[in-house]
Amino acid sequence: MAPKDPKDKDTEKSERPGFSRRDFLKSAGVGSIAATVVGVAEGEAQNTGPGPRINGPGDVPVTLTVNGRRVVLNIEPRVTLLDALRMRADITGNKRGCDRGQCGACTMIVDGRTRYACSTLAIEVQGMQIRTIDGLSTGNTLHPVQQAFCDADALMCGFCTPGFIMASVALLEKTPKPTETQLRRGLDGNICRCGTFVRIREAIVNVAQGVARG
Repeated sequence: MAPKDPKDKDTEKSERPGFSRRDFLKSAGVGSIAATVVGVAEGEAQNTGPGPRINGPGDVPVTLTVNGRRVVLNIEPRVTLLDALRMRADITGNKRGCDRGQCGACTMIVDGRTRYACSTLAIEVQGMQIRTIDGLSTGNTLHPVQQAFCDADALMCGFCTPGFIMASVALLEKTPKPTETQLRRGLDGNICRCGTFVRIREAIVNVAQGVARG
C-alpha cells in the first residue's frame, strides 16, 4: 500500500470545519452582549406592561409618611425602613439590635400594626402611616406609655426601650385593658437582654388601669 501524499493532510485540514478558541471567545462575547440587550429590553417591556413596575437597581424616589410628616428620599429598593429613617432621614429613635427581625428593638407601627423595621423594605410601606417613638410625645409631654416606663423604671440600658414602647402602644390601642395572656402575646416579639420584663409589665398595667401620668 502506497504512503499518503503529505498534500493530502493539508487538504483534510482545509476541508475540516474548524472552530478555534478565538472563535469561541468571540461568539461567547457576542452572546453575552445580546443577552444583556434582551434583558434590558424585557425589563423595559415589563415596566411599560400591565404587571408590577421594576425598580432599581439604582436609587429610586420613595415617599414615606412618618409621624404624620411626608418624607421624600432617593434610595435603592433594597434599603430597609430602619436604614431609610435612621441613615437618610435622621429619625433615630428606634434602634438597630439584631438586624435579623428577632429582638424587636426596631419595632415601629405601620397602619396600626407592629413591624420589624430592620426586615421591612422602605419602598413597600409607601402610602402607609408609619409611627416611630420620635412622634409619640407632644412637645415636652410624654406619651402615657413613655411616662409609665419612666415611673416604673422599666428600662436599664434603654436600647430595647423604643421597640417595647411602640409594641406596648400598639397593644393598648387595640386592647386598652389586656389580660395577662394578651399582654404577653403583644410583647412576644420583643426581647430585653437586661431582664426588665417585670417592670415593663408593671408599666403597661399602670397605663391600662389609668395609674400612669401623661
